[in-house]
Amino acid sequence: MPEDEDIEIVARRLSIQGRVQGVWYRASAQAEARRLGLRGWVRNRHDGSVEALVIGLQAAIDAFIDWAQIGPPKAQVLRIEISTADEEPTEGFEQRPTC
Repeated sequence: MPEDEDIEIVARRLSIQGRVQGVWYRASAQAEARRLGLRGWVRNRHDGSVEALVIGLQAAIDAFIDWAQIGPPKAQVLRIEISTADEEPTEGFEQRPTC
């Protein structure tokens, strides 16, 4: 029986660039990730970007990425860099301090 990639848990790191700080991006990302059943975290970066680690089913991560390209109403996303990440032991989806 072939493996079903839709049930495999994966982790992706997102670097979201543009006008994404001071526009409720982190809180909105947290709400969206929780709605999609994802684990991980989101935080501001000192360079003005937002970084997120999302862990879950590929379909849910794809839906999160689709949302992240738009973000909350006042955001203006210019670019998202996506990379494969190692899964971290996390409970739920949290906001982390700026790094």
